[in-house]
Amino acid sequence: MSAPQPLQIREANAHLAAVHRRAAELEARLDAAERTVRAQAERLARHDQQLRAALDELGRAKDCEIAALQEQLLTSEATVHSLQAAVRQRDELIGQLQPRAELLQDICRRRPPLAGLLAALAEAERLGPLPTRDPGHPLPGGPSPRLANSTGEEQDRDHHLQPAVFGTTV
Repeated sequence: MSAPQPLQIREANAHLAAVHRRAAELEARLDAAERTVRAQAERLARHDQQLRAALDELGRAKDCEIAALQEQLLTSEATVHSLQAAVRQRDELIGQLQPRAELLQDICRRRPPLAGLLAALAEAERLGPLPTRDPGHPLPGGPSPRLANSTGEEQDRDHHLQPAVFGTTV
């Protein structure tokens, strides 16, 4: 075999140098890509950590709000029970007062005739009792002491009654 020609050696050396440069260039790109991947992984880890912290905070806030709403619900239920008891008591009171109210309404409906009766009684009281007369002498234009349908028993039975005097008890 013969010794390689200087041109071949130069070409081979140039080729080896190009391969070496290409390998160095690829190693540099690989290092840059690894750094980029590490930086992205770190950013993703930090972002994931931030999201987990925010999620934990939201969970705590949700738990606090649920506890506050449960307490408010218990308070509202107690208020409802109290108001229901008050309504039952008022309904019982209304049931007790209803007959009295109806009685008062009945009294109010009867008041005008009663007032007229009281006025008539007051007028009768103002007039006073009749002067005593001899039963044998009737009043002019008045009924006779004995009526035609009188049996006489009524006179004996009514004999013990006192003469009527008008008065009021009100």
